[in-house]
Amino acid sequence: MSPHRPPAAEPTDNRLLAQLTPEARESLIPHLKLVELKLGDVIYEADQDLEYVYFPTDSIISLLYVMTNGASAEIAVVGYEGLVGIAVFMGGESTPSRAVVQSAGSAYRLPAAELKRGFNRDPDMRMTLLRYTQALITQMSQTAVCNRHHTIEQQLCRWLLLSLDRLPTNELVMTQELIANMLGVRREGVTEAAGKLQRSGVIEYSRGRIWVLDRETLEQMCCECYATVKRETDRLQGILAPS
Repeated sequence: MSPHRPPAAEPTDNRLLAQLTPEARESLIPHLKLVELKLGDVIYEADQDLEYVYFPTDSIISLLYVMTNGASAEIAVVGYEGLVGIAVFMGGESTPSRAVVQSAGSAYRLPAAELKRGFNRDPDMRMTLLRYTQALITQMSQTAVCNRHHTIEQQLCRWLLLSLDRLPTNELVMTQELIANMLGVRREGVTEAAGKLQRSGVIEYSRGRIWVLDRETLEQMCCECYATVKRETDRLQGILAPS
């Protein structure tokens, strides 16, 4: 069972909503609904028309690409820095990925039609959402490169760091089997990589819970992919920061 987290009190607990102009945010607030998301909840399936978009506050949602044989691999993670459902304003209405709750918590749910209306009407909102989309595309691209060229240990380090950046604590609730499904690798590979990190004193793992004990060393053991994604996200967040 995932640890309890109190629901967020304000829409501005989501950074993307906080970066909208007050007028744009006020136009959305009457349509926002705070919902609790449980570990493993499927927000939407592949090729499903998106009825809602989600702005996480203290939850993490994984975007997974699912093959016809049932195999899957994570292509991005979304937390309080963004939203799930960019296809709504990109014109596609649906996406070939699946969205699954990776870390339980809360999110603000918004009807897709309201976001699309705001995107089309408000140039500032449109630019904010497009810059966030650029950061998300960077993460997806770097994930593809990482999965192709780096070791399972490096991929695990990247995954842990991206998750930590989206959580209020250093604890993750996730089994090795689920991590393997996220990374698209064999469970034995994750077990070996996690064991090495634990023996190095970087993490502690027990019964589906992972505690990161030494973030600095974890970053040193990671490939450049995490730093690339974080740098671009921070750059775009800086551009988006209200004056």
